[in-house]
Amino acid sequence: MARERPPARGCGALRRCLLGAALLLGLRLCAELRRAGPRPPARSAPPGTAPRPPEPHLPPAPGPPRGASRRRVTYVRSGRRAPPGGRGSGPPEPGCCAPRGPPRRKGPRWHIDLQPWAGPAQSLDEEALRFLRYISTTQIACNHISTDSLATDSSPAKKPWSVCLDDRFGLAHQIRNKQCRLYSLGLGSDDTHFEVRMADDGCEVHRFDPSVKSAHVLESQRLWFHHLSVDWRDPHPAVAAQKLHSNARKLGTILNEFGHHKKPTNQPTNSIPNCCLLVGKGEAWSGSRMSYICFLVCQIDVLKADLESAEWKVLENLILEDVLGQIGQLIFEIHLHWPGFEVSGSDSSVVRFWYSLLKELELKDFRLFHSYKDLSKPQLFLKKDIFNASSCYILSWVNTRWK
Repeated sequence: MARERPPARGCGALRRCLLGAALLLGLRLCAELRRAGPRPPARSAPPGTAPRPPEPHLPPAPGPPRGASRRRVTYVRSGRRAPPGGRGSGPPEPGCCAPRGPPRRKGPRWHIDLQPWAGPAQSLDEEALRFLRYISTTQIACNHISTDSLATDSSPAKKPWSVCLDDRFGLAHQIRNKQCRLYSLGLGSDDTHFEVRMADDGCEVHRFDPSVKSAHVLESQRLWFHHLSVDWRDPHPAVAAQKLHSNARKLGTILNEFGHHKKPTNQPTNSIPNCCLLVGKGEAWSGSRMSYICFLVCQIDVLKADLESAEWKVLENLILEDVLGQIGQLIFEIHLHWPGFEVSGSDSSVVRFWYSLLKELELKDFRLFHSYKDLSKPQLFLKKDIFNASSCYILSWVNTRWK
């Protein structure tokens, strides 16, 4: 009978090793579960919606750099999350992209604002009646209108280029102090009695007329003639390069070239004032040296214009470029027998444009104080004999801001 052999010692040692490894693995698993903690139950997606795709794994956000100020982090968070009325209820701090410096100025205007139509029919009769009523009704009373050149409807020998000399508007004070300036815009007219009278009264007078033979002519002590015409646009640079002596300028450009757009400044007697006109060789001067003719004031007290139907576009340019603020009184001869240079459209649209221009003057605080109907001219309104209208009127406005 065979004997049973006792188990080998190596098998018992192997069993103990496996049990120990299993025990260690279980302990490590328990430790990992305790570290993770309980997770909230996952929300079930509403019926009918597709499950969201898993989001990509992103690395953790970098912490603040060493030495970073804790106050800066708190400032950003409090600016975004502070509830209204809480600790952050003060004025909001400017953002990172807030504009700096003064606010931007409005860009240049490219067209005037047209007034509403005079009536639902948008007809010429409606527009003409409104326009003629407007230019025939003064808006402010002037107690002292210059009478030297005032004419009646029956005496057309002289045109009534009238100015208001009420003390409340300052022109009379400027004349008494010999500090007034007048700009006269014309096209070959020989009628300069108004300019001569204003120069004799003590005004510095500049007459701009392309028919003048020389560039700058000193006619009398305070009366200048310039070989320049005032236009509603400056010449194209290419054209100006070919014609070095181009004689057409916008009024704003002339003011800049002459220095008349600036305010009066105190200058030492041995220096050149800011407000002066540079003239060269001409009939009024002998020799070839350049001379500075210096003036006392730097604005236009009176602007007179007789531009033979170019007045509408010139007036539009003065409005769009905001030159009117530098002018005290306006005296314009307007022509109504045709639309005018570069004014187009139906007859009713043309009259609406004229009316809108004059309303722009009113918005700039200009008030009509004198209106003259010239009966010596053809009685035509856009080539039609209607409403007993003349083809020519002379209108005078005063800037009520000038005190």
